[in-house]
Amino acid sequence: MGRNQIIDDVLADLATEAPAGYFLALHIRFAAPVMMFRTYDRAWTDHYSQNAYALRDPMVAWGIAHSGATRWRDIDLPDPFGIMREAADFGLTHGVCISCGPVTSRTVAGVARSDREFTDEEIASLSGLVLRLHHESEPPDHLTRAEKDALEVIASGNRYAAGAARLRISESALKARLSTARRKLFARTTAEAIQRARDYRLL
Repeated sequence: MGRNQIIDDVLADLATEAPAGYFLALHIRFAAPVMMFRTYDRAWTDHYSQNAYALRDPMVAWGIAHSGATRWRDIDLPDPFGIMREAADFGLTHGVCISCGPVTSRTVAGVARSDREFTDEEIASLSGLVLRLHHESEPPDHLTRAEKDALEVIASGNRYAAGAARLRISESALKARLSTARRKLFARTTAEAIQRARDYRLL
């Protein structure tokens, strides 16, 4: 089973254990995550984005500053914008923040439910899922020269045929190298792979 399928399966398990949805930012580097997923109610995510709450959210601040898990009610950080109170108005009444990984590549998750607090056993299970997602989504620390060349030739504006000709390889070989690079970078498109490779300083 490939890593992308494993990630999809673990995300499905996370969704089952978070009745009111979850937020997951994997490997936050240079102020941006490698991957981000949100299953909270759309009205809340739209409200959250429109108000640029990510930079002001005490849950995110706790996750960046700490490793481990804590219930939202126990986060003792200023919330001058009333984000946690507003979240409750959207049905995110009870929740847990889970954080793992080094500060240079931190994963932060928020999971919610509307009916009751999460139990200690549920928090332990959720923490295990988040830790597994963190490990399965570890970004590469290098690309092969062939993969870099393939990304760079497309990034410079060449189409497949012209790019392959420049590299003196077949078009199918170029596509195979791009496919491998996309898989390593968890990218759905070549353009996304190019951007991620640049973000990770691999190009």
